Amino acid sequence: MSVGAPVVQWQDRLGLGEGIRVVDGRIVLVDILTGRLLAGPADRTAPLTELAGLSDPLGAVAPVHGRPGHWIAAAGTGICLITPDGCPEWLGRPEDGAATPMRMNDATADPQGRFWAGSMAYDAVEGAGSLYRVGHDGTVARVLDGLTVPNGPAFGADGTVMYLADSAKGVIRRYPVDPDSGLPGAPDTFAVFDGGSPDGMTVDVEGGLWTAVWGTGTVHRYRADGTLDRRIRLPAVQPAGLCLDGDTLYVTSARHGLAAPGPLDGAVFAVWVGVPGPPASAYRPGSAE
Repeated sequence: MSVGAPVVQWQDRLGLGEGIRVVDGRIVLVDILTGRLLAGPADRTAPLTELAGLSDPLGAVAPVHGRPGHWIAAAGTGICLITPDGCPEWLGRPEDGAATPMRMNDATADPQGRFWAGSMAYDAVEGAGSLYRVGHDGTVARVLDGLTVPNGPAFGADGTVMYLADSAKGVIRRYPVDPDSGLPGAPDTFAVFDGGSPDGMTVDVEGGLWTAVWGTGTVHRYRADGTLDRRIRLPAVQPAGLCLDGDTLYVTSARHGLAAPGPLDGAVFAVWVGVPGPPASAYRPGSAE
C-alpha cells in the first residue's frame, strides 16, 4: 500500500520528542529531557501547548480513566500521577539510589488498564534498565530486568501480546502476557535491526507493528508474523515516537545528540498510511473494569 508524504505539524523542534498519543481527540506528547507534557492544537502551524512541566525528565504519560486532566507518568526515577495543576504525586521511585544514574523512558497503558514503563541509565549502561508495571492499586513492580534502553512497550488489542524494544541491542522482542495477572512470559525475537535502533512503537487494527527507527530517518511496519511490510522515510534523522490517529501516523523526532541538526530534526510529522490504530488505553486505578 502506498503512503502519503510526511507533513510537518506545529512550529516546535523538540530536543527529545517522544511518548506521542491521541487522547480525547487531541495529540499529546513529551519532550523528555525538558520534562514537558505538550498538546498539539488544531492549528497545525501554531506552537505546541504546554500542559505540565516537571523538574524531572518525563518519558511518557497515559490518561487516568474517569479523571479528566489527570495523567500517570514515567518520570525521573519512577512513576507519578500528574494532577490538573501540574503537580506530581509519586507512586514510587524504584530507580532512586541505583548504582548508576537512571531515568524513566518510554511507557504506555495496556488494554487492561495497567501502566508499563521502562528505565535506562543516562549513559546507557548495558543491562542497567528494567521494565516496571503499575497495577490498579498503584503498586509499582519490576517485571523485567537486564534491559539497556527499553522502548515501547506496545500491546495487541486484547493485551495478551506485548512488544518491547531494547534499542541499544537493536531488537524487538514479543512477550505473551497473562491478562489477569499482568505477568509477561518467555519472549521470542520479533525483529532484529542491522542499522538504526527500534524506538517508539504502536500496533494497528490489523495487528501490524509500527516502530520508529532511530538514526535512520525511517519508520517500519511489520506484519504480525514479523515480515517487514513497509518502510517510510522522514526528513529527520532521529524519529523517536509514533501513534496512529485514524489512518494517519504521527511521528516525533529529536535534535538531542546531533552535532549539526537539520531544519526538520525535532519536528513532529504526519503521514497518511491507510490503516488505523485503536484508541490509546487509559490507566484504570482501583479496578480492572
